[in-house]
Amino acid sequence: MTTVSLKELRPNLPKIVEAIDSKLERFTVTKRGHPTVVMMSIDDFEGLNETLNILADKSGLERIKKGIKEAKEGKTVSLKSIKESLENV
Repeated sequence: MTTVSLKELRPNLPKIVEAIDSKLERFTVTKRGHPTVVMMSIDDFEGLNETLNILADKSGLERIKKGIKEAKEGKTVSLKSIKESLENV
């Protein structure tokens, strides 16, 4: 994450917004040497919020952990098998 002072931000705002939008860069803005805000793209922000919501759902998180464990153990289902089961619905 790049750090930029409020004084540096003002004249460079269009360039910084373009970097955020096109490269998904994140910026910490400081005021008098202290971090005050973070600038990130809306897609980045929404993804972060979605991740937080998933992590807040304890039962959902347990299902994710179980799925990761099963995948590591080789307990998977082939794509072909899934397609065949969907065709029968």
